[in-house]
Amino acid sequence: MPTAVPSVLFDNHGRPLEYLRLAVTDRCNLRCFYCMPEEGIKYLPKQELLTYEEMERLVALMAGLGVRKVRLTGGEPFVRRDLVPFMDRLSQIPGIEELTMTTNGVLTAPHVPEMARMGVKAVNLSLDTLDRARFASITRRDELPRVLDTLYALLAANIRVKINAVVMDGQNTQDLLPLAELTRDLPVDVRFIEEMPFNGGSHDATPATLPWNHNRIREHLALNLGELTPVPARSGDTASHYTVAGHQGRLGIIAAYSRTFCGTCNRIRLTAEGGLKTCLYDQGVLDIRALLRGGSSDEQIADALKSAFRNRAANGFEAESQRPLHQLSFESMSTIGG
Repeated sequence: MPTAVPSVLFDNHGRPLEYLRLAVTDRCNLRCFYCMPEEGIKYLPKQELLTYEEMERLVALMAGLGVRKVRLTGGEPFVRRDLVPFMDRLSQIPGIEELTMTTNGVLTAPHVPEMARMGVKAVNLSLDTLDRARFASITRRDELPRVLDTLYALLAANIRVKINAVVMDGQNTQDLLPLAELTRDLPVDVRFIEEMPFNGGSHDATPATLPWNHNRIREHLALNLGELTPVPARSGDTASHYTVAGHQGRLGIIAAYSRTFCGTCNRIRLTAEGGLKTCLYDQGVLDIRALLRGGSSDEQIADALKSAFRNRAANGFEAESQRPLHQLSFESMSTIGG
């Protein structure tokens, strides 16, 4: 990746903003029930999505402000045409040191060689079960074999893999141990994520009443696998990582709904329509698409970004409390960007 003179941008709580999660589309080829209704969501018209050129301009601008890592998300990134050439161009932007991706793996395997060539070092693979029938039930699509093909293609290309599994009471808790067992023989991180309300509707649970919170997940894994040895956390980590004796890979637990990691959060989000989110739980704090298409200069856009960063919520609870009452039914994660 090209390098530039490092700069660091801090928010109003002293946290460096170095990591951009960039949604390239709101469309997805799966229909995971915890993310969207069975009939799907109302997708944005093409003209309302940021163009690749607009996204490149923004990434270059943010790199100048201090962003060093870009993760492409969706929806599912690979449902957008010409994604790989776009990724290649992003990888060449001065200052961007790491280009990664979150994908469901259905369409990814054929593109792995090109990803490796352009220097993609890590991929987050969404996978909630290794059972084909449950996969079809959760995602409403029978695509597990293609996802597993992607997993092994990534490993063969020496691309680091983090498997992300959302833990859902009554749906896939029997899959925690089979997924965790992948770390025995494979050099992967398997990360278990608390279920969040981003399903295109309302959510009854609170962090206190969530059936499978981070504490219960950890206790369940330790009871069945033996001692979990904590790995020292790095600033900005969302997962608490653990090693297990005799396992090549690691386990991780992400307290996404309990929001225990906000104090060192270094990430910002850009939705596919150009909405800036400085917290997953906020309602969007800046319409960047309007600035881009309204003729704003790079300097004006940079000033608007800095203003938003200076008014960032301290944590996810504060961001949620600032949402208007009519927005307390949460949007789909496919719309936000995973």
